[in-house]
Amino acid sequence: MKWPEHGGQPATMKQLFQLDKEKTILDFSANLNPLGPPEWLKKELNGQYESLTRYPDPSYSRSIASLAYHERVGEGEVLLTNGGAEAIFLAAKYFEGKKALILQPTFVEYARACKHYHIETEDIGLLPQDGFALPFDLVMEKLHEKDVLFLCRPNNPTGTVVPEKQIRALLDEGLKTNTYVVVDEAFVDFVPDLSLSALVASYPNLLLLRSLTKMYTIPGIRLGYMMGNNRLINILKAEQIPWSINAYADAIVPKLLEDKRFVDRTKLWLQEQSQKVRSSIASMGFYVSPSRANFYLLQDSQHPQQTDELFRYLFHHGVLARHTHNFKGLDGNFLRLAIRSEEENGYLVSALQKWRIVT
Repeated sequence: MKWPEHGGQPATMKQLFQLDKEKTILDFSANLNPLGPPEWLKKELNGQYESLTRYPDPSYSRSIASLAYHERVGEGEVLLTNGGAEAIFLAAKYFEGKKALILQPTFVEYARACKHYHIETEDIGLLPQDGFALPFDLVMEKLHEKDVLFLCRPNNPTGTVVPEKQIRALLDEGLKTNTYVVVDEAFVDFVPDLSLSALVASYPNLLLLRSLTKMYTIPGIRLGYMMGNNRLINILKAEQIPWSINAYADAIVPKLLEDKRFVDRTKLWLQEQSQKVRSSIASMGFYVSPSRANFYLLQDSQHPQQTDELFRYLFHHGVLARHTHNFKGLDGNFLRLAIRSEEENGYLVSALQKWRIVT
């Protein structure tokens, strides 16, 4: 079976599994904020209609200034991107033809970007028996052999977080070995006080990748940014396609960042729902990864070889999970599930209870 490479594709999955296209499906496969976009956003986008008739400001000065102020970094240390994907590929372009270290399992686009730019990659595994924790000593040993380390924090798909103390140690070692550390913080907005943006000024070998699409549920707009040393950002800017960010995306950045109440409400929701749903699922004999993000890995501890069957069971009962067949080291043996609304999470728990009865 050819599994889709990303989540958030219920129509494709219905066709693949021959489900009625009218069947109601709760999509737990996409790691988006279930609260949806801020209420004011639709009106704001409608009000920006006239901007479609003009070229955007090629420097995106208002958005850059807003991001720099929000992150407390210099404006020259920020680069606006067409979603997190462009940020990943721009980062890889900087290391074209060199050597990279990737922690697996993780987001598949790092390896894809490295392949595109002929970067030789080596994988280091994060093991479930270790709670998918960073094998710190091994990574430190490998740094001198590599030009760049790619890591995701919180990591997709495990939801685990490398401690800041270890990140600092890796950066310090990287300064000695001329190794960069690229940290994808696509989901950092869901976790209080986790961002590494305060380290940008101190570490010229640090490059942070960010996304605004997850928190604000706007994946269709494609909006992200990068933070790093001024020299590095200028080099990456020169490689970026002109006007890669559209007028709609550029127009909403300042207003998104100003809506702190929306972000605070989301974090409160995640704290409440994550603890509740993870506890309920674990009590039924399922493995749940020690996630701090708005998603987690799940495996039936009593029937670990029946993950594909569990996927099909849930899907036919109206729950779409994210398969893990294209995550190295997981090989389809886990499912990734997002934290959804209280009602939707309750439906998932009920479906897993029924699965437990039939197995």
